[in-house]
Order: sequence, then C-alpha cells, then structure tokens
Amino acid sequence: MQFDLGGNGQPDEGLVGTGLPLLSGDRLEPLVRGVGSPERTGPLWVWKAGATMAGYAEVERPRDLEGATQEVYSEVLRISGHLTLYRLWNFVPDINGTGPGALENYRAFCLGRSIAFESAFGRGFTRNLPAASAVGTAGDILRVVFLAGDCPVRHHENPSQLPAYEYPQEHGPRSPSFSRATVVSGPGTLDAYISGTSSVKGHETIAPGDTARQVYCTFENLRLISEACGMGASLGTGAACKRHFKVYLRNEADLALVSAAMAKQGIVRPGDSASYLRADICRSALNVEIEVAVRGAERA
Repeated sequence: MQFDLGGNGQPDEGLVGTGLPLLSGDRLEPLVRGVGSPERTGPLWVWKAGATMAGYAEVERPRDLEGATQEVYSEVLRISGHLTLYRLWNFVPDINGTGPGALENYRAFCLGRSIAFESAFGRGFTRNLPAASAVGTAGDILRVVFLAGDCPVRHHENPSQLPAYEYPQEHGPRSPSFSRATVVSGPGTLDAYISGTSSVKGHETIAPGDTARQVYCTFENLRLISEACGMGASLGTGAACKRHFKVYLRNEADLALVSAAMAKQGIVRPGDSASYLRADICRSALNVEIEVAVRGAERA
C-alpha cells in the first residue's frame, strides 16, 4: 500500500491519493509492504500485513466538516482499537476557508477530531495522540490516512513549541490533536514519524508570510524534534536508514527557494526520497510545512 502523491489514488490497487499537485520529486511513497486487497468497513479501506494496519477514508463534499471528521475518526479509532496509532495524514478541503457555521474549516476539522479522540480515550486522550499532519486541498474531498501496529511507541514534543493539544483557545474551540513525533521501536533501530513541521515557536507563527525566514525556522524545529526522538540532530543515520520528506508549499513559486535551502542545509541527503506538493497550510500566514518518515534509524 502506497501514497500516490500528486494523484487521486486507486485504493483497490493499493494506492491512496492526496488530491494535491506534485510539483517535484517522488510520486510514490510506500506505507505498508506485503498487503493484499483492502477490506471495506464504513468509509474506510483497510489493509493488513501481520500486525500492521493501514487505512484510507474519503468523504466527498462534506457540508458538515466537523461531523464528517468525527465520523471518520470514530471509525479509524474503532477499527484500530486493538493496535496503537503510529501516524495520521489529513487532507482537508479549503482548509483556510469558512464553513456554514462561520468557523474556519481547519478549526472545524480540529473540533471533530478532538471529540472523536475524547470519546474513544476519555479526558486523558492527549496521552494517546500520534504524529499527524493536516494540509488543505483545492478539491472538495476530505481524505484521512492512518498507520497502526502493535509495536511499542513513544510520542515526543519539540521543547521550543507548546504541544499542539495545549494551544490556547485563540487557535480554535478545540486544540489540534497530535504529537510532534511518534517513535516506533524496533530491535536496535527505530522508525520515527515526524509531524507536519512549520515556522512556529511556542504557539506563535514566526515570520508570517516570509517563506525564506520560515523555512530556516522549520529546519531548526526539525532538528530539535529529531533530538527529542533520540536520533541526534540529523533526522536519522545508519546504513539501513531510509527517509522520505513531504514538503508542502502554499506557493508554487517558492519551490526553487525551498528545495535549494533543503540541499544547502543538508536536510535532504543523497539516497533520500522527497516530494514537493502544492498545498495550503493550516495557518494562512504559513507558506511551508515539512514532514519526515524515518525508517530503520540508528539510535544516537
């Protein structure tokens, strides 16, 4: 089962889409190997490989984004309930727009997601929040992708950022429900799923609208969360280490600037996979967001 980055995907063929234009880089990103045909349960396609599970849901033209999000997440949490969530990806239609209730679409999404987590785990649900990202699509389909399994995990926070689930109410009626990274432990190595990372310190946007300054703040945050995950500041090393970067850009014109900065700062190294996608970011003042999947990294 793979991400079809830049495409709409064919779930029955093991491809899940993002609905985003691919500007440059790798189109496919493997999520789970060795799976067969998916099963259908409610809005979900579900793939299984041993004790690993992945799933994909899409809801067309959700008039009630809060309700649609709560419904999808409730089913994700039900079907994966005997496992631990490793990572979630969300592709939200018109993320910076306003829905019928005059609430920004991202905030409506966060509200529905938070209610679903609280319903499943109770008031202490924040202890169970995995890494995640949420970016905006120009289409009208809400897409949610998840990865879960039975391996031990630890969720980590960036010391320079307030945990997203503790954001003050100025960011919406419910805080975003995710951790900055989730580490899945293996024998001698680790897999790290680093959430969508951007130019935020504390809970405030740094350098609003300034892509050149934002990208370097984002790099600093990536290094800090890498250290918190036990990989040093290098986002993973080792002969078996494989890394895939998804770089979301609000403005296509920023592709050259951001890709050059990634190379100059050594964020992307030879042998890495990277995909640059055109997407709206959850805050209208942010122009860039970067997420990383690190597999088979040595412990620092």
